[in-house]
Amino acid sequence: MTAAPVRTTCPYCGVGCGIVAVPDRCGGAAIAGDPSHPANFGRLCSKGAALGETLSLEGRLLYPEIGGQRVGWDAALDAVADGLRDAHDRFGPQALAFYVSGQLLTEDYYVANKLIKGFIGSPNLDTNSRLCMASSVAGHRRAFGSDTVPGCYADFEQADLVVLVGSNLAWCHPVLYQRLMAARAAHGTRLVVIDPRRTASCADADLHLGLAPGSDALLFSGLLIELDRRGLIDRAAVAATASGLEHALTAAWAAAPDLPAIAAGCGLATGDIARFFDLFAQHERVVTAYSQGVNQSSSGTDKVNAILNVHLSTGRIGRPGMGPFSLTGQPNAMGGREVGALANQLAAHMDYGDPGAIDRVRRFWHAPAIVTGPGPKAVELFERVAQGAIKALWIIATNPAVSLPQSDFVRRALDACPLVVVSDVMRWSDTVARAHIRLSALGWGEKDGTVTNSERRISRQRAFLSPPGEARADWWIISEVAKRLGFGAAFNYRGPGDIFREHAALSGFENGGARDFDISGLATLDDAGYAALTPVQWPVTTSDHAGTERLFGAGGYFTDDRRARFVPVTPRPPAHPTDDDFPILLNTGRERDHWHTLNRSGKSPRLALCAPEPQIALHPMDAQRAALADDGLVQLESRWGATVARVRVSADQSCGTAFGPMHWNDQFSSGGRINALGHSAIDPVSGQPELKAIPVRLKAVAIDWEATALLRDRLAAPPASYWALASGIGHWRVLAAGSGEPAAAVAAFAATLPPGERLALQDRAGRRHRLAVVEQGRLVAWIEVAPPGTHTDVTWIASLFAKAAALTDAERRALLAARAGPSTAPEGPIVCACYSVGRARLRRVIREREIGDVPGIGAALGAGTGCGSCIPELRVLLAETI
Repeated sequence: MTAAPVRTTCPYCGVGCGIVAVPDRCGGAAIAGDPSHPANFGRLCSKGAALGETLSLEGRLLYPEIGGQRVGWDAALDAVADGLRDAHDRFGPQALAFYVSGQLLTEDYYVANKLIKGFIGSPNLDTNSRLCMASSVAGHRRAFGSDTVPGCYADFEQADLVVLVGSNLAWCHPVLYQRLMAARAAHGTRLVVIDPRRTASCADADLHLGLAPGSDALLFSGLLIELDRRGLIDRAAVAATASGLEHALTAAWAAAPDLPAIAAGCGLATGDIARFFDLFAQHERVVTAYSQGVNQSSSGTDKVNAILNVHLSTGRIGRPGMGPFSLTGQPNAMGGREVGALANQLAAHMDYGDPGAIDRVRRFWHAPAIVTGPGPKAVELFERVAQGAIKALWIIATNPAVSLPQSDFVRRALDACPLVVVSDVMRWSDTVARAHIRLSALGWGEKDGTVTNSERRISRQRAFLSPPGEARADWWIISEVAKRLGFGAAFNYRGPGDIFREHAALSGFENGGARDFDISGLATLDDAGYAALTPVQWPVTTSDHAGTERLFGAGGYFTDDRRARFVPVTPRPPAHPTDDDFPILLNTGRERDHWHTLNRSGKSPRLALCAPEPQIALHPMDAQRAALADDGLVQLESRWGATVARVRVSADQSCGTAFGPMHWNDQFSSGGRINALGHSAIDPVSGQPELKAIPVRLKAVAIDWEATALLRDRLAAPPASYWALASGIGHWRVLAAGSGEPAAAVAAFAATLPPGERLALQDRAGRRHRLAVVEQGRLVAWIEVAPPGTHTDVTWIASLFAKAAALTDAERRALLAARAGPSTAPEGPIVCACYSVGRARLRRVIREREIGDVPGIGAALGAGTGCGSCIPELRVLLAETI
């Protein structure tokens, strides 16, 4: 009998989709979209739909550990408190640091910020959200006087023109993209995509501007001038709500005096630029949505302000269907901003630059040791760890050994730090592996609290699973350490509801409309009200409990004079340009069906097998110059590190550039860490690192064989120079390659396998080998070693691992043939993750049924009818197959 459904919120991107989870009382749950949630109205992307596949306890950190040995909570918490106290007493509060995450709930975030900044007295707290949206925060604060996203998701549906800048919305925020596509179908919304790559988001675009990397600010400076030329700036109206327009225009004229200058700097045709300017000028209802392609830059804040300048100059802000829109990458990046988890923030959107704010928080918290100035931002924080200035580091719910640029440097810093404490849900983590003390935290489905999405909407994450092992909530762990440090009176919380009420009360404390973030209308919720809290957009004041859909439609900014600020922008190129030694500019980002460092999405077979290994997209000309073949292996080298990945040749990639996903790490690959290549250049205002522009060179990797291994048990380190690991149903899949004799590779793999009956096959040339291991009638391992580029479809073999019954005689006989017979058709690489439909099956069905459009594919196989993010690839397959 299943339990009652629980309404909660997705733990993936910043869209913040509502989910209905129905626990099965066996540690799992059925997952569906919540039709009543205003972020998604029942829609889910492939990752959200597969959340039920990620709830297993495999790989979980279930108990506290010290030095790799299991201990009780008292011993672990005492050790953390003693370590923090010792570092504080010997070296002062500046020797302590916390590094936290947008994976935390707001209540966890709040307690961490309060402890280190308010009571330990150290400013050294920053969040991995620094890596994804700090430039947007800085741009907002310069322009609006506050970190305010003025619009809402409904604006995408009410706009006449949507401009995506550095955002592959179709892959990274697919539910919001489907809302946009529905609006486009209903009333013809125009779409412009501005991105160096031709991404999936370009498939439905009216115009794609494949501009040169880093030239966004130049393009929007030119747009500002063009709007002025056309008389679309009402100076009197602007003067009433903003200041600094003339300075911004002067800077824009200097940077972008005419179309030829803009075209030269952006690498675009003048006709395409003119068309974009025409579209923007002709449509008043314009939403400009931007994401990591803008933010992850050494000039990210200026890029943000160049966009904001355009909207401020034309009054296209805070009204239905118009405004700049920052798309956050994590489920609670916004919540972290609310509580002050960025190193340069205090709490509740209050700022260190305001002495009154520091005193206000001091009095509210009763915290005499409160810090009075900002701490180091993420990259600088780890530089201080490397320098030995930080002696005790507590990392919570994030994996900086993979996600930060110059990840080899970060690893050395962690290895040298006297005390590294890590709170996490997973034991499989490059960062957890370097911890002296490991604290087992609750994961999604087990913890309880709130998150805030990209449109300022606060939603509840509710527990629907029992705590596994001895895992505990992050807020509880932090509070227990605080009590051991002598701060018990300030951290005596009964549950997350207590913390939320305090957080809400602080937001309204001595506010009176002076600060944007105000949820004081929720401060009096009792436990029942908190448990039943429905999604609501802040501000939620004592006089308006319904929340606020849009801000700034009539001005009312949060500067001293309540007017917005235009910011003069001088466009500048990436910090490290390409040269003869490193001629390719690497851009990093996400795969469609993966998430961060794979600790969650990597547990879902239908997600993991869509992209089972790290890959680098290259333009055909760049691949040809480097003598690289599609599906071969390439070593990428920068001045800061190296990595190896699979080559994917694509004309959608601009010549002279490469794209690589950021997900792979030492737990899932032999050397796929893309951020090992990264440099430490940061935006001087926001501190956000430049992850989109890394000069690299390419070198073909010579191999003699490739292997595919399907194993019932996870293999920590496959015996190959190159390997990647992905989860399947009932098995783990290893893709590997190396040099030397294939027979030796087979022997090396065989040495790692469990005992059992071994069945072997070798072709006459001695180049293709297959080995199967059967134990008690069940398949426990299947391995093929073959010449490079001769992959066997293993769909049928993989299906045998999911069987509970023993193999039949026919199945045993067919093991080494890798297929049951002619009726077993290959699936091919997965295209549609929602319905696990592979490329080979798609092509076969398109041909056999003479399907001519995407709806026809959906009717036949379901592909494209889920989240819709595979539709661009389905269109390509139709064109190739028909």
